[in-house]
Amino acid sequence: MTREKTGRIIGATFGLAFIQVNAAALPTAAAIPLRVLALIAFLAVFRGVRRSPAPRPDTPEGAVARSYFGRRYVYVVGAEVLVAAAGILVINGPLDAPHAVVAWVALVVGLHFFGLAAVWRTAALNRLAAAMSACGAAGLVLAALGSSQAAIAAVAGILPGALLLGSVWWSLRASGVPATTGSAS
Repeated sequence: MTREKTGRIIGATFGLAFIQVNAAALPTAAAIPLRVLALIAFLAVFRGVRRSPAPRPDTPEGAVARSYFGRRYVYVVGAEVLVAAAGILVINGPLDAPHAVVAWVALVVGLHFFGLAAVWRTAALNRLAAAMSACGAAGLVLAALGSSQAAIAAVAGILPGALLLGSVWWSLRASGVPATTGSAS
């Protein structure tokens, strides 16, 4: 599997996880269909990733793929993990606001996409970064205002999950690979 495909699978997996985990805060009548739809979307995206061609080494996409998970990627992800963990400790400790953790995670994950956009020279990731960061920030505001866990989970968990899945699906479409049509390989 190419590095680009691996990156897409990672994004789709985290999108699915965001939705599956945060759907628990919703009423069962909403959570079950949402979880099923997220799984179907993930499987469609996964199939599309499997069917997508590897970038040729002599193209700009191929040059990016060669350095996809290099040292700069490790720095961005390392910073993301440290900032997320520090924030979770503060939120669960002195702030005693565990309902805000999902919003913090969404904000940090969103911000890390700005770093990845720079590392991978992929401007399209800036849109995902802005949208996910906005979801996280909105979730933090909702938590500070004492909103329900369901509202926070929907804004800062489910919506970012859908954004991640949608972003991978969109990247497949942009590369000319239909995520849901054609014969199985």
